[in-house]
Amino acid sequence: MTKTTYSRRRVLKTSAVAGTGLMLPTYLRAQESGFTNAPQGDTVTIGFNVPQTGPYAEEGLDELRAQELAVEHLNGGGDGGMLNTFSQKNLDGTGIMGKRVEFVTGDTQTKSDVARASAQSMIQKDGCIMINGGSSSGVAVAVQGLCQEAGVIFMAGLTHSNDTTGKDRKANGFRHFFNGYMSGAALAPVLQNAYGSDRRAYHLTADYTWGWTQQESIAAATEALGWETVQDVRTPVGAGDFSSYIAPVLNSGADVLVLNHYGGDMVNSLTQAVQFGLKDKQVNGKNFEIIVPLYSELMAKGAGSNIEGVFGSMNWNWQLQDEGTQAFVRSFGEKYGFPPSNAAHTCYVQTLLYADAVTRAGSFNPCAVVEALEDFEFDGMGNGPTLYRGADHQCFKDVLVMRGVAGSGNANMVGYDTLELVEQTPRAQVEYEPDHPMFAGGSLGECNPGA
Repeated sequence: MTKTTYSRRRVLKTSAVAGTGLMLPTYLRAQESGFTNAPQGDTVTIGFNVPQTGPYAEEGLDELRAQELAVEHLNGGGDGGMLNTFSQKNLDGTGIMGKRVEFVTGDTQTKSDVARASAQSMIQKDGCIMINGGSSSGVAVAVQGLCQEAGVIFMAGLTHSNDTTGKDRKANGFRHFFNGYMSGAALAPVLQNAYGSDRRAYHLTADYTWGWTQQESIAAATEALGWETVQDVRTPVGAGDFSSYIAPVLNSGADVLVLNHYGGDMVNSLTQAVQFGLKDKQVNGKNFEIIVPLYSELMAKGAGSNIEGVFGSMNWNWQLQDEGTQAFVRSFGEKYGFPPSNAAHTCYVQTLLYADAVTRAGSFNPCAVVEALEDFEFDGMGNGPTLYRGADHQCFKDVLVMRGVAGSGNANMVGYDTLELVEQTPRAQVEYEPDHPMFAGGSLGECNPGA
């Protein structure tokens, strides 16, 4: 079969899709079997590709819990969760377009080559039409590229590098999670208010695409306040022992340590920084401070009391009081016995957004899904009014600034109540133009429907 590549901006004639009340582009209706893994029969299969082992495993396993919950809700199980609060009302618990949703899982190990091989197997052997997940931007970039080549949709999980929707953006890929630039834009005013404009920062940075762009973003945002970046030291993912990297901070003249680390690496580096006594020191006449730009509930839980007083940013937090958050937290908590992480939330939402886009498009064709998601505005998913920008497939929404605190003492919430919301930064404050220098050099290209 000859592969056809469709224009993303083409004006189309439409025809009614029987039984749905929706309008399907005529050329897609005629090509309903002409794309990769077009569903046959009464089921559709999607792939959940997450780190189940390795330094980001805790986040990956929580993503998997949420993904399984999303499938349960799509198939009519449980209480429906965010299907009840989502501003779109196309999903009714009968699967996706009447097809029951099935799924397969893979372990990325937080390694790009392993993640790509896992996703490839899902597509080629299991017939997956969409891949969702990941807790590493290196993984996300690799799998997004594969999905573009294969002609399936990639709904990214936890990926915070600017590059995912910057220089490495792809037409078949979409990101709900926020990014490094947004963290810097949200954190900078809070840091200025808390610590002033005369600070010297030492960065320890995970040595891959996320760490690089996170460090660049935080350094740019804080230097604009008047801060000086003393040094940026790159560290390997999964290093475990960071003591040799922390020791030089003591004699650097820095009075702030920025840990551009995530998952188990952040837990280890923060714990070791506290053991070195950094939080108890005074440098340049100021109390020494530690910043963790990208937070998660699971990281805070792992770091324990070391997290107290430390600022960071988040995509979402279970303590928000909006209707969508409450619905998701209730469903997740009843199923698993504890609150969801923000990694779990973004994967759950991405799964529902894909299902809704297929339903609105009246087609599983990836190019129809792309058109349905581009410049799509929605609400009721826990982040307030949200836009999926067509220019780069990045979601824009409010960003949370959090600070570590002592737990409440509630025996049922041990470890999950050690972050407090400091500020819900308005979406307008973290927006940027698609050609911003930190996101330059990439192009979505054309949607690829595959075979």
